[in-house]
Amino acid sequence: KIPASGILLLCVDFFFAMDALQAKLQSHGQEHLLAFWGELNESERAALTADLNSIDFAQLGKDFERSKAVEGKLDDLMQPVEEDMIGHATAQPSEDMQRWEASGMGLIAAGKVAVLLLAGGQGTRLGSDLPKGMYNMGLASGNTLFHLQGLRIAKLQQLAKAAHGSDAVIPWYIMTSDATMEPTKRFFADNNYFGLQAKDVVFFEQNVIPALDFNGKAFLETKSKVFRAPDGNGGLYGAMAEQGVLKNMEERGIEHVHVYCVDNILVKVADPIFVGFCAEKKAPAGALVVAKSSPQEKVGVVCQVDGKYQVVEYSEITTHTAELTNSSGKLKFNAGNICNHYFTVKFLQQACPQAKNLKIHKAEKKIPHIDSNGDRVSPSEPNGIKMEKFVFDVFAFADALALLEVPRESNFSPLKNKDGSSCTALHCRHDLYAMNRRWLKEAGAVFVDATGKEIAEADLTEAHACEISPLASYGGEGLAEFVKANPKLQFPINITADDIAECSAKRAKSA
Repeated sequence: KIPASGILLLCVDFFFAMDALQAKLQSHGQEHLLAFWGELNESERAALTADLNSIDFAQLGKDFERSKAVEGKLDDLMQPVEEDMIGHATAQPSEDMQRWEASGMGLIAAGKVAVLLLAGGQGTRLGSDLPKGMYNMGLASGNTLFHLQGLRIAKLQQLAKAAHGSDAVIPWYIMTSDATMEPTKRFFADNNYFGLQAKDVVFFEQNVIPALDFNGKAFLETKSKVFRAPDGNGGLYGAMAEQGVLKNMEERGIEHVHVYCVDNILVKVADPIFVGFCAEKKAPAGALVVAKSSPQEKVGVVCQVDGKYQVVEYSEITTHTAELTNSSGKLKFNAGNICNHYFTVKFLQQACPQAKNLKIHKAEKKIPHIDSNGDRVSPSEPNGIKMEKFVFDVFAFADALALLEVPRESNFSPLKNKDGSSCTALHCRHDLYAMNRRWLKEAGAVFVDATGKEIAEADLTEAHACEISPLASYGGEGLAEFVKANPKLQFPINITADDIAECSAKRAKSA
């Protein structure tokens, strides 16, 4: 039993805490968030108090002011990235690519490379509430984006061990959102982490911040809870520092990190060519880029703006600048961003504490909320803003940036929309099948119909399904024996790791 004096002290402490909270909110113009305090029960008051105390209102106010800055066109400030920091990965491996790959594979084998997946998005535009990485893309194998990426990591570990003789581990860090965390964790567990060790798959959660009205006032989602929204994939850096991810990398001895978005079906996770290239350039940051398909393509370009590295969105430059060419006739600003980045851990150690200084991108949104009468409102027009940071904005902190231009057809095919638009599951299947068919053709395969007649390249479509399990081949390697044993292939084609192993066993037996 608490004595009367103790109860009195608790009450005094509570009222002092409430006075301090009210004063804090008033100093930042957010006192309306306590409008329904008198209607709340004890547990609701405690929840709202904890919620409000977790918000850095001073930083929120600064971000709102920064979000109001209006940027004009950036044409006069733009320059391409230095030519000596740009590499080219071609369809046929060059001597440079072989050197970069060997270097990258060595770093993987030494346990110096990790991958970090940005997986906070749901498949809303696909008509699904599932995390986008779990979306069924219609592959005969049933593989999702998560499957393909996890199996590629597993295969790359095998290749590194075969090349260097030591067990290789590529830790997989996965940034989810509040909406995707639990279903993603369950999906990984249900699929046995795609053959990886559970301890080497580290989940952490994207931060959320209050959405604001056009005057900088935060919204209430309920009478006892502030409405929050994800802070963009650039919130990665704050989340890494706050949730122990950066420390985990340091403890594992990681030096190089490949960061990528979940939606790219062709992503070469921990690509040793990319890692080796960036390491050779001694760059603290890097990006895979593709040549723009046209000056008007709606893709950001990686360049320098006023001496700092930046991704400039297509809407931020004029048509004139977009169409400029260099002495070789190529577009001057041609490095299309595909959200496929490289960072050293040393750079992240320096950049993460500066995360609050990243550029603010605002988006006007329709934000459901509780109004001043306590009624639930679902607006039909934008009534506020969500403030986001983008993963590539950290380039501004780098003193050098390495760009590796890669063939689009074997590196970039994002899943964005439902069928009937662009960047759909149909397009992703087409691009995956086409890449796998190229691998087999390069190994000497001939594609034939049911009569044995060769199918012309021009007649191949998405209907000619060709799946090669990532455990069978990471990037087209290891298929020669299979093709030698099966020179003529009929569709649908589905090559597994067991198929490759069977061919190897037969060769060993006949040797």
